[in-house]
Amino acid sequence: MISNHLNSYLILAVFLLIAGIYGLIQHRSFIGMLVSTELILNGAGVNFMAFNRFLAPDPAVGQVITLFIMGIAAAEAAIVVSFILAVFRKYRSIDPDEVKELHG
Repeated sequence: MISNHLNSYLILAVFLLIAGIYGLIQHRSFIGMLVSTELILNGAGVNFMAFNRFLAPDPAVGQVITLFIMGIAAAEAAIVVSFILAVFRKYRSIDPDEVKELHG
């Protein structure tokens, strides 16, 4: 049975946010950090869509903000991937701890 209540969507958004923050703290690679950041942004998008669905008088507001978040996430992913490639070319590693040690 699919629940159609605001609380269900908010629980999903909080789960995505917590999983993203946990991933940022625990992952030791730039790619893991990128995926965790995407989880955080997706949690924010779910939040906007949920509040749009249940509380907003204008149904387009939450959708426009979510599309804006998706655009920011795509731009952020492109910038981070180019950063990862530049770091890998210079240090031959994408592990943040190794890059910090090599900085000297």
